[in-house]
Amino acid sequence: MRQEKYFTGISGFLMVFVVLLLLVGGILGMMYIKHPIFILSFLLFLFCIPGFTVVNPNQSAVLVLFGAYKGTILSNGFFWVNPLFVKRKISLRARNLDSDPIKVNDKIGNPIMIGVVLVWRVNDTYKAAFDVNDYEHFVSIQSEAAIRHMAGSYPYDNFEDEQAEITLRSGGNDVSELLESELTDRLAIAGIEVMEARINYLAYASEIAGAMLRRQQATAVVAARFKIVEGAVSMVDMALEELAEKDIVDLDEDKKATMVSNLMVVLCSDKDATPVLNTGSLYQ
Repeated sequence: MRQEKYFTGISGFLMVFVVLLLLVGGILGMMYIKHPIFILSFLLFLFCIPGFTVVNPNQSAVLVLFGAYKGTILSNGFFWVNPLFVKRKISLRARNLDSDPIKVNDKIGNPIMIGVVLVWRVNDTYKAAFDVNDYEHFVSIQSEAAIRHMAGSYPYDNFEDEQAEITLRSGGNDVSELLESELTDRLAIAGIEVMEARINYLAYASEIAGAMLRRQQATAVVAARFKIVEGAVSMVDMALEELAEKDIVDLDEDKKATMVSNLMVVLCSDKDATPVLNTGSLYQ
């Protein structure tokens, strides 16, 4: 398989001096000596002009001669090369791909919206120029394919798949590393280096977003209730122990049951309890 190879062009400043000599010599020769050979000097000047090229920092020039790859200029500067070379400029700078959110199904079939941000750059100009038709379009299409594959491999969260160790919502760095690995494998054919890939948008699709929100709210309420009841039981137990230890009041089982019931209502209620004062005995 062909690989990128380095090409060194002739200094453009030197060749400027040479082509100016050809131009001046050709004009002066035709004016004063009037020999046909000086026409060749003028034609050589015109032939050399297309050979000049400027390569900016973090840019490259891929050179092709009659369909044959001759090399890539990777150094920045002003150069002159064979005027018959076809020169294709390829940027080596880092680029961002901020994909629009797309609708996919996660591992358990829930429709979700997901988008990623990808930082990439070309690190092999031969592959980028000749192994794919359009490397920028290739990056876009393969990024979407990688997103769909990754989203279908993991659940959005672990509400329905409690055994899932990695989820899209809470996976964090693990999900990013898996996405980078997937993209690196897919984009290697085009000579693309993946510098970073992260999920920048993740949500349930609109048709199930409301139902999922209610489910999350219900789960949060249940978890909160569990903590409230757990704390209330501890407080009631502590109150009974303190009363018995300090011998403040003698409570039989019925009185204890009533006290526990009242305390649980007060501690677990969503609203402030309204006390009812009993001015008679406990059983009136």
